[in-house]
Amino acid sequence: MAKALLGYVGGSDPRLLAEMRRLQQRVQDLESELVRIQSENDALAAAAAQHQGESLLDSIDLDVPQAEPALT
Repeated sequence: MAKALLGYVGGSDPRLLAEMRRLQQRVQDLESELVRIQSENDALAAAAAQHQGESLLDSIDLDVPQAEPALT
């Protein structure tokens, strides 16, 4: 019954096996990417919590010289 549902006639289809391996690899890649993004998000959340009392402009170190008045 299971073979009929999956379309098997005389064994495993090499194309189906290759596609399954490709999809399994893709799932592993996506899971790795998810772990990386979650850790990056955790680091950003921790940094945001540390600077919660500061304004965004206070946390940016600007090294811009003062503008000179325009000549008239």
